[in-house]
Amino acid sequence: MDTRPFSFKAFSLFHHRSTMKVGSDAILLGIWTKLVNVKNVLDVGCGSGIISLLIASRSSAKIDAIDIDDHSVAESIENFSKSPFSARLKAENIDFKNFISVSEQNYDLIVSNPPFFTNDLLSPEIRKTKARHSVSLNYNELCAGSKKLLKENGRLSVVIPYFKHEEFINVDRENSLYLNRKLLIFPKRGSSPNRVNMEFSKTNMSGIVTEYFIIREENNNFTAQYHEWLNDYYLSIPKH
Repeated sequence: MDTRPFSFKAFSLFHHRSTMKVGSDAILLGIWTKLVNVKNVLDVGCGSGIISLLIASRSSAKIDAIDIDDHSVAESIENFSKSPFSARLKAENIDFKNFISVSEQNYDLIVSNPPFFTNDLLSPEIRKTKARHSVSLNYNELCAGSKKLLKENGRLSVVIPYFKHEEFINVDRENSLYLNRKLLIFPKRGSSPNRVNMEFSKTNMSGIVTEYFIIREENNNFTAQYHEWLNDYYLSIPKH
């Protein structure tokens, strides 16, 4: 097991104990999410705390991070305490459904890299099963809970597998949350998208802003777009 920290320009973090390792899904969501007029944030399913740390590096917002897995929360607490933003970051080991019932806070922004393997065979490791399957949090619970916790002008920002994103949009609509903007993510030029970043609000906008992001060229080198977006955050970006 690789226990070395993952280092960005503004902070470093450990992720070997978390159910979710640092990857492009969380990183792109953390840098794509709009933070204008955002003073407080809730990170649902925080894992190692990567999304919270990226948002903290881009704003002055206070961030609450929650996760059902105690090892992930312990790692988030350690990562937060060692970051330059420790005074604005808090992690708690609590189920989202329970958090809704006890929270007295409403949020400008809720971010999540939610469970998604709803129809796949359950993995043998229970911790990852909880994090990666809807047994711990399904889309309706995330959307309905977000509606309750968001301020009137608040937004929900998520990353969803492409094959599930229409389902997620429909569930949000049923909970009176509406798609405002989305980022289609392509793993390689010429491929189909495999992830979608999406932003929802309580306002039904007349038009949806659609953006596109390609990670690698056909020769597997990172694209110029990848370098442009991540250069301010990575210490260095390798060719491959």
